[in-house]
Amino acid sequence: MTYSVSTPAEYIEAIPEERREAFEKLRETIVENLPDGFQESVDGMIGYCVPHRLYPAGYHCNPKQALPFAGIASQKHFIALYHIGLYANEELLEWFVSEYPKYSKKKLDMGKSCIRFKKPEDIPFELIGQLMQKMSVEDWVQLYESVLKR
Repeated sequence: MTYSVSTPAEYIEAIPEERREAFEKLRETIVENLPDGFQESVDGMIGYCVPHRLYPAGYHCNPKQALPFAGIASQKHFIALYHIGLYANEELLEWFVSEYPKYSKKKLDMGKSCIRFKKPEDIPFELIGQLMQKMSVEDWVQLYESVLKR
């Protein structure tokens, strides 16, 4: 769902009550574990990007936009975590898929970079924290550029 809000607090306030606490905990988990340099913003969802001051080229699809890295959203039927590093780095994806069963009894519901949690109580916060620590701004920019230039 898209909310017309401009801050993470406004976004969270607009989320259905039954998801709000888990969503807020997910955001806190990400913020606490995100390496230095990434910046939080709101543009349809809560996102985490490499700001122009660190990567002036910006996102290749729209250079005026900072380089996206991850995001969280409250969708119609689930809470979503988007992590582009999982899509771009096969080793990271393999690590996450192999670790997931250690933190959740639920089957992993995942697209290319989107992890879907249909029930808020099924979010593996500890694993998400570990995932967020796995890639620095420098790692992400280097990986992004290497994939972009193929």
